[in-house]
Amino acid sequence: MSEPSMRRVVLKLSGEAFADPDVGYGIDPETVTRVAHEIAEALATGVEIAVVVGGGNIFRGVSQAAKGMDPASADYMGMLATVINALALRDALEKAGVATRVQSAITMQELAEPYIRLRAIRHLEKGRVVIFAAGTGNPFFTTDTTAALRAVEVGADALLKASKVDGIYDSDPKANSDANRIEDLSYMDFISRELRVMDTTAVTMCKEHGVPIVVFEMITPGNIVKAVSGETIGTVIH
Repeated sequence: MSEPSMRRVVLKLSGEAFADPDVGYGIDPETVTRVAHEIAEALATGVEIAVVVGGGNIFRGVSQAAKGMDPASADYMGMLATVINALALRDALEKAGVATRVQSAITMQELAEPYIRLRAIRHLEKGRVVIFAAGTGNPFFTTDTTAALRAVEVGADALLKASKVDGIYDSDPKANSDANRIEDLSYMDFISRELRVMDTTAVTMCKEHGVPIVVFEMITPGNIVKAVSGETIGTVIH
């Protein structure tokens, strides 16, 4: 088996990509199982993998109830949604034979370990997958920013953002059929062009600490393994 091109990565998974395709929210067990098996396959190459999962698939189902709420309270609801996804992914990973730990930025000791940086690194060194849940533990920060923060904290070689889009385009591909996918982009180009595929705060943090970002599509089977293995896929921001 060839050596992996990266030693340690943080994989950001869009919660919406876990959604039941028929209703647009909830959790699709087949998708979660497939993602877990791909992570297991990638882990077998020798790379250490930490995961940050979004909560859009859960929060969308209660978003009407959150309308008019205090923004901080709504954000805490979103953080709890990420915990639901983290537990679902942990279950699927354990069934795939992968030792997994969930660490939550909000203390809930019956469900997850508290987030402790050195403990997370130790888990990764022992070959366990670590899923970071509940965002940063603070409102007004996205899960993209959480992923960037955790990537810097654990010394990841790259941040891999997996979602429904296959990269970054020069215009909205849904509105413009002539939109072109950009394969290579600098941090400053991303920020100055105000591209919205990823949170600007997250990109700025990665820029300051030299963590490259790969934006790719997770729906296609095999793409997660390709991204973790360092194959050319999606858009690279560096």
